[in-house]
Amino acid sequence: MAIDDGFTLKKLEVFLAFMQLGNMPKVSERLSYSVVSVHRALHSLEQAVGCPLFKLDGRKLIPLQTAYALAEHAQRALHEAEEGVRRAREIAGLSAPRLKVGSLYSLTTRTMPPLLVRMKLRNSALDIDLTLGSNRLLLEQLREGRLDAIVIALSEPVDDDQLRAVPLFEDSIFFAVPADSPYARRTSLDLAEVRNEKFVCLEDDFATAASFQQAFRRAGYEPQVAMRVGDIFSLTNLISGGVGYSLLPGRMESFNPRVRLIPLVPPYTSQQIITLLMLRRREGDAHLVTLAEECRRLAVLGGT
Repeated sequence: MAIDDGFTLKKLEVFLAFMQLGNMPKVSERLSYSVVSVHRALHSLEQAVGCPLFKLDGRKLIPLQTAYALAEHAQRALHEAEEGVRRAREIAGLSAPRLKVGSLYSLTTRTMPPLLVRMKLRNSALDIDLTLGSNRLLLEQLREGRLDAIVIALSEPVDDDQLRAVPLFEDSIFFAVPADSPYARRTSLDLAEVRNEKFVCLEDDFATAASFQQAFRRAGYEPQVAMRVGDIFSLTNLISGGVGYSLLPGRMESFNPRVRLIPLVPPYTSQQIITLLMLRRREGDAHLVTLAEECRRLAVLGGT
């Protein structure tokens, strides 16, 4: 099917901004366009697509299901176009090379800083974008090509022909308590002892949330969760403030001195494998080769 001449990347950019912000003045402010230009771009894109994308509700423009369908694919199309331009300029020597790396929040305490410093020492012209998120989000962005590589936590070695994995180190899961807790001086802990306690945990997309759920399945009961949060630093601070207990990986031990990590007794012990992942079809890219080499170096040193 031929694409109408009125279907342009600029109009897609305006459309996606509107889908995100839901407000023409906000789109105008973000893109430095007039509100009239924003309205004109949305209207002409609708004409180019050949079907209604919005309905009027008073003075508000409401996206239809057709708009959500277009947005799902338009985001990838715009990203691929931007990436193509960036890559062409890089080959032509008109821009600095750029590496887009994803990581878990918890790995910024010790693992990612030395890794990124080593990458810059090996190539000072290399620009590195670091994206933080959950396992699910980072894997999704890697598969879509929005990230070049990710460093995440796995419960078992990766089994995917499309991915190349470089393990860095294993990290154990601990019972996390405030420093003034009655459990703080314990040398080990059985989850059966804390059945009646309150807990806080991460949202389901995170690797440590999966470790949390797995441990309590083994314990045979559903923990009383007082609060769920979207990053491990907030979780650690909630623990230190006495909001509830939780499970944390050992790499968080140095983040908050008011939190103690107590080893779990079998069968509740578990490990996370901190792993570099990249698409196998891109593992020969020079910057990814360097990144893999530095990850192997960190693995030899123990990962931290």
